[in-house]
Amino acid sequence: MTSTSAPPGLARFNALEESAAFAVLHQVCACTAWARALLAARPYATTAALQTASDAATAGLTTADLAEAMAGHPPIGRPAPGDPASVREQRGMSDASADLRAEMLDLTLAYQEKFGHVFLICATGRTGEQMRDAIEERIGNAPEREWEIARTELGRINRIRLARLVEEDARA
Repeated sequence: MTSTSAPPGLARFNALEESAAFAVLHQVCACTAWARALLAARPYATTAALQTASDAATAGLTTADLAEAMAGHPPIGRPAPGDPASVREQRGMSDASADLRAEMLDLTLAYQEKFGHVFLICATGRTGEQMRDAIEERIGNAPEREWEIARTELGRINRIRLARLVEEDARA
């Protein structure tokens, strides 16, 4: 199958000039190595092939690459102003009580102090309580274990964002 027979949104992505495609991918994941790996594998015949390439690129990220990717994610409970993706993804915190918000702020700061990076979780579809429970569980992890969990969470986030990108492109 060629890029011309790919779904419309994917075909549009495949046809983007390299710098434009890089910019789009960098909005999905703020890691240069990840974006370059996905660019190198274009064109994609299917969304599944794009997702598979994302999974492989995420699996191959170094610790520095992961840190770069995580730096592009705002803390839970504090979505980036003007960033509809982080607002949408963190929707579970929007209805959280003031007490839960304060608790999450304390927990995310403690996590960041311990591990040196933002607490990364695929927040899509999770409630504030579920995110609190996850950070409480994960804060006791060894740093090496936490890097691998963060890698897994990043992969989940990237998959959701890529699917949305292709779907939004198809509607454009």
